[in-house]
Amino acid sequence: MLALVLEEPGADVVEELAEDAALSAVNWAEVWQVARDVGVLVAELRSRVEEYGVSIVPFDPADAERTGDLHHPTRAAGLSLADRACLALAARLGVPAVTADRAWQSLDLGVEIVCIR
Repeated sequence: MLALVLEEPGADVVEELAEDAALSAVNWAEVWQVARDVGVLVAELRSRVEEYGVSIVPFDPADAERTGDLHHPTRAAGLSLADRACLALAARLGVPAVTADRAWQSLDLGVEIVCIR
């Protein structure tokens, strides 16, 4: 989502995948924070993201537990809590996790990984 919001390489891939996509509220917090930090006017950011067809999904206790369980198997790849929240949501929904971080491709977590660049 950051690639799309910040018009980075891979934004075109994200745009193609965005319709009916889901974004964890944890990942939304990260998008919001980074966008603010780089000077994006965030007043209409959520509506802009939702116009692409993306749903922002609550982060529930089961997602939190999945995220915690992913810490050990993803530690060597350097995944953050937000990265693991993304993977937990993808696992729950049974959909691919989309990332710009190639390190995710080395993981065997039962979640399909789509790397945008």
